[in-house]
Amino acid sequence: MRLFDPHIHMTSRTTDDYEAMYRAGVRAVVEPAFWLGQPRTSPASFTDYFDSLLGWEPFRAAQYGIAHHCTLALNPKEANDPRCTPVLDLLPRYLVKDNVVAVGEIGYDSMTPAEDTALAAQLQLAADHGLPALVHTPHRDKLAGLRRTLDVVRESALPMDRVLVDHLNETTVKEAKDSGCWLGFSVYPDTKMDEERMVAILRSHGPERVLVNSAADWGRSDPLKTRKVADLMLAEGFTEDDVDRVLWRNPVAFYGLSGRLTLDVTAPEATHEGNSIQRGVPKDESPRTAGVTAAEA
Repeated sequence: MRLFDPHIHMTSRTTDDYEAMYRAGVRAVVEPAFWLGQPRTSPASFTDYFDSLLGWEPFRAAQYGIAHHCTLALNPKEANDPRCTPVLDLLPRYLVKDNVVAVGEIGYDSMTPAEDTALAAQLQLAADHGLPALVHTPHRDKLAGLRRTLDVVRESALPMDRVLVDHLNETTVKEAKDSGCWLGFSVYPDTKMDEERMVAILRSHGPERVLVNSAADWGRSDPLKTRKVADLMLAEGFTEDDVDRVLWRNPVAFYGLSGRLTLDVTAPEATHEGNSIQRGVPKDESPRTAGVTAAEA
């Protein structure tokens, strides 16, 4: 079974997670830029963070046989902080990088005028750079947030079919599907969706343009939720082709719109910026499968 987690914050995870994900079948991930859990105080913080998503994190992932790409943006929460908004002027020099497969996460947190401005500006950046967009719907007032999001997207230069609307649930899935956008669902241990609800949505609405992710971060979360959804799909009568479609081919199709998605994992250099990660010689090299392609896995 091959799995693609299309939204996971690996900066917050350990190498043990990479190893467990590989063993569960994860062969590719996309890591969206997001907030740190505490306020950033300057655009320089974003610069270092973006650089790590383009260098350090792909290096870590490759050591465990996983292809790593990212999406970059000013996230909705920090769009309200005037110390952070100059990042909008920095983004164009990052959005041309090969490993960037979308603009994201953009969208709404509290649905403020500042978030309106940042969302519209970054949808335009996505259109200007030929990239799709990953849009975060708010955790509160989700249906109102989705409708406001879709209105802004419709007014933008970015076609609806180049937008992934994430953090959907039962109250928002129908309108999101009717809009022509791609549909993203985050599966968490306690909040958002769980495996059973996710499988029920797939049964009701079908697998077309559906992406399932773990969105695992520094809070209570589980980077193996994609595998758990896949296992439950099979147990509930979905076919292996259905699983492959939702958990591999759909994310490949969406992020492939960037023209930059590369799923082959090549052996990384011995070090990145002088750091090897390695502490001694592992007894079992089996999880470290650099050089194995996604097709072979």
